[in-house]
Amino acid sequence: MATQLNTAPARTGGNPFLKVVNSVSTVAGWFAAAMIVASVFITCQMIFVRFVLNGSTVWQTEAVIYLMVASTLIGLPYVQRMRGHVNVDLIPLALPMKARYWMAILTLGLSIAIVTTLFWYGFEFWHFAFERNWKSETVWAVRLWIPYLAIPVGFGLLLLQLVADFVALVTGVDKPFGLEAK
Repeated sequence: MATQLNTAPARTGGNPFLKVVNSVSTVAGWFAAAMIVASVFITCQMIFVRFVLNGSTVWQTEAVIYLMVASTLIGLPYVQRMRGHVNVDLIPLALPMKARYWMAILTLGLSIAIVTTLFWYGFEFWHFAFERNWKSETVWAVRLWIPYLAIPVGFGLLLLQLVADFVALVTGVDKPFGLEAK
């Protein structure tokens, strides 16, 4: 049985909530892309300083690490909106439409529960670092609440996109797993 590549972005069907979430996820994707571009430029600057000017670098490595992690987390909702995650749809394709629908409800429900947990504990971790004024143990001494903020923001935005996907599925705006009936 052949599988199809499902690359259609999440549908909004004119629903204002779904349109807003769609826009927020797109903006998050642009921010994530900008952080990756910034990381590339900072890496090039670091290479120039170290190997051409024979100077030392203080902040560049740490900044690139934080930017890459933040871009991954903040880019999550955009990837979910675009259905860019690895998807094996062999089982949903084999199921009748009604079973496919309930499987999609189950998987979205479990995903929402897991991401809610990650959001909650990520927020607690960020808040703990903020309250205690944690700083990195480097010369740069970054206030760690700043890079850690990407954890609750990223998972919060992913949670919002998953809820929108759930609403789209329940209201019939989107099909289970984006697959049409056989």
